[in-house]
Amino acid sequence: MSETCNESSCSSCSVEGCSSRKAADMKEPANQYSHIKHVIGVVSGKGGVGKSLVTSELAVKLHRQGYKVGVLDADITGPSIPKVFGIHEKAVGNDKGVFPAQTSEGIKIISVNLMLDNEEDPVIWRGPVIAGVVKQFWNEVIWGDLDYLLVDMPPGTGDVPLTVFQSLPVDGVIIVTSPQELVEMIVKKAYNMAKMMNVPVLGLVQNMSYLLCPDCGRMIYIYGEGKGEQTAKELSIPSYASLPIDPSIAALCDAGKIEEFDHPYLDAMVKYLSSLN
Repeated sequence: MSETCNESSCSSCSVEGCSSRKAADMKEPANQYSHIKHVIGVVSGKGGVGKSLVTSELAVKLHRQGYKVGVLDADITGPSIPKVFGIHEKAVGNDKGVFPAQTSEGIKIISVNLMLDNEEDPVIWRGPVIAGVVKQFWNEVIWGDLDYLLVDMPPGTGDVPLTVFQSLPVDGVIIVTSPQELVEMIVKKAYNMAKMMNVPVLGLVQNMSYLLCPDCGRMIYIYGEGKGEQTAKELSIPSYASLPIDPSIAALCDAGKIEEFDHPYLDAMVKYLSSLN
């Protein structure tokens, strides 16, 4: 039977996951050599909607604006950030902590794939171990000076999102969705979890919204016209972008060359994040 919290004021509550516990008392300290201005989570209610793609594109865009950017790959069992950036070397460390890998442009990356002997080996760990690794990525990694640390979350509302929301000083989350009606329903789960954990929802990005016909330029709605803007309106959050299905971007990801990405799709989201400074 699951434990239930019945306290009206949960300052001393011991129930894991109770949203009323004092968040400030639960935050993990960052590594002493890390100085991070903003922590932004990228979340979704389910997998396969392009969360890692959005995280990577935002990192590239922010870096081009002159900001110092890092990406914490919190998708421990399905990491894809190193592949997208073309990073295959192992993370190294010393008695002060672990150094993140750096992309060719200088974006800092940490991921479990940078610590495995073989990056294709599966990570077969239980939830508490996975949650512990995410904490280590925060308090044992020497991030140095960063303007933005983007946290690429696994899908759903399980151990890792809970750990990130409780342990890291998250300034807000971006919800990534796709046009299918089922996904729109699950978006509300991610939104409601963030609200329960007192984490601001900064806005919504809809991926795979349409395909541009290569002959006439007409928008083809393969999955039907999405309800991203409608959902955002219902939740009273901004809808910052509707990303197309773009084969050229898929090719960049497959080749580990996402830093060559050069499209205006996320400009509105980047402009908003820039306003936080």
